[in-house]
Amino acid sequence: MHWLVDNHSNILPLATKPWRPYRGTYRLYRFLTDVEDILAATPDDQERLGLICPLLARLIQDSFWLELPDLTPDPETGWAIQTLYDEPEFPLTVQVVAWNPGSVSPIHNHGTWGVVAMLSGQERHPLWQRTAEHSERVINHAELTLGAGDMVAFLPSAIHSLHTLGSEPSMSLNVYGETDFRRRWEFDPVHHTATLF
Repeated sequence: MHWLVDNHSNILPLATKPWRPYRGTYRLYRFLTDVEDILAATPDDQERLGLICPLLARLIQDSFWLELPDLTPDPETGWAIQTLYDEPEFPLTVQVVAWNPGSVSPIHNHGTWGVVAMLSGQERHPLWQRTAEHSERVINHAELTLGAGDMVAFLPSAIHSLHTLGSEPSMSLNVYGETDFRRRWEFDPVHHTATLF
């Protein structure tokens, strides 16, 4: 299933659209080129995500090697990242991310659009809302549970955390736009603080 979490952390079905059908194996370089074209032609983040997600699903389907990285999450942080693409001055990052069983991320937003495509394992994503515009106080609003094959797209101000479920590590393919680090926050729901993340 493909979901969208909007800037108020509401869960919506993601309306997807086809983009330049391609016959043959869909490789990372072609995905990157297609996403660059989408970013240039489509200024609206939600519309961009509706075009990018089907391409990401096709990339996963055609690229068996994406599920092969031997990522061992750090025992202290609980996670590991393998960056597949990150070019200076270009608004796109592609990563494979693995989380240990029982790991919990901070509550945060990304300051950009992003997509999490689950390759294996299971994750619960609690979603949080600010109690007022620009407030540092957040409340738990909803949650999504994702398993292999599921995909969730986030708008820049969507606030979430991540909890791995089950006894196996989770692994996802994540794609992010250009982060505005002045808009990327980590929230503490106990002390009602927000710090740059």
